[in-house]
Amino acid sequence: MNLDLSLSAAELTARLVDVESVSGNEHQLADAIVDAIASLPHLSMHRDGNAIVARTELGRSERVVLAGHIDTVPVAGNLPSRLDGDLLYGCGSCDMKSGVAVQLRLAAQVTSAVRDVTYVFYDCEEVEAERNGLLRLSRNRPELLAADFAVLMEPTAATVEGGCQGTLRADVVAGGERAHSARSWLGSNAIHNAGGILDVLRAYQARQPVVDGLGYHEGLNAIGIRGGVAGNVIPDECVVSVNFRFAPDRSQQLAADHVREVFSGFEVQITDSASGARPGLGRPAAATFVAAMGGEARAKLGWTDVARFDALGIPAVNYGPGDPTLAHRRDEHVPVAQIAECESRLLAWLAG
Repeated sequence: MNLDLSLSAAELTARLVDVESVSGNEHQLADAIVDAIASLPHLSMHRDGNAIVARTELGRSERVVLAGHIDTVPVAGNLPSRLDGDLLYGCGSCDMKSGVAVQLRLAAQVTSAVRDVTYVFYDCEEVEAERNGLLRLSRNRPELLAADFAVLMEPTAATVEGGCQGTLRADVVAGGERAHSARSWLGSNAIHNAGGILDVLRAYQARQPVVDGLGYHEGLNAIGIRGGVAGNVIPDECVVSVNFRFAPDRSQQLAADHVREVFSGFEVQITDSASGARPGLGRPAAATFVAAMGGEARAKLGWTDVARFDALGIPAVNYGPGDPTLAHRRDEHVPVAQIAECESRLLAWLAG
């Protein structure tokens, strides 16, 4: 497959969407990106599996990373892409092949700028963390990601979204005593006892803190429940799985402590956790970027890979075309005009 970087960003988005790249199946698209970048003599390139890093070496005093994932969630009857008026539909059009198209257009156009640029295209963002291509790069070649500032091209409807929430999953266990269902009074029904866990969740008042000037909204919710032994047995265990989305002023440990405190009286098993990232918009590189993108910023309500840059000590924000509420939907789409807007603003910022 040939990626023609002289196409408009919208046309290039359609080409990218039409290459199916569900997580784990990014090889064809990664090959096409490598071939396209190889024709750009002003960039050096490194490949790690299906993750690609391309860098300018202009000797500037500041370096910025523009990063985007090339995988998508499973296709839902929404390939190939289609254009309906100003809206481009298709799997990954919003999350985030339109952002990747902008990256590629910038890579082709920006041969000299006031900042050195590192373009990162990576795999397996939509699946479990250990498969994430950006995480792999940070472990294998962290020097390739070194920068003063990073922009993750996640869909934000062309508004800067600072930082991200952390996320924690836990199993909250209600115990009981097993008995024959014909003599239920001799036991204690764990499923009934789990009602206490649900009562806690219904009464929970979510915190809405302001962190570095941006307002976050936490949430603690049940995401699954399991219990039961057989049709004639009173169960002795019922597990309610919960997800805690926490503001970036809490560490993973503080988040875990909070969940254990909320469910005091129940056994709590932490099953998964990922740190959030503070916005850091007061840092000069971030403040300059926000001003160049229109002067507005809001909190990122969700987890993104800005947290990986934060762990490397690199301030990072989310910025890209597409409404994030449309991500992963069957009718996923992106406004063509918004793709062009993001490209134009980033081009002007890089040019100074």
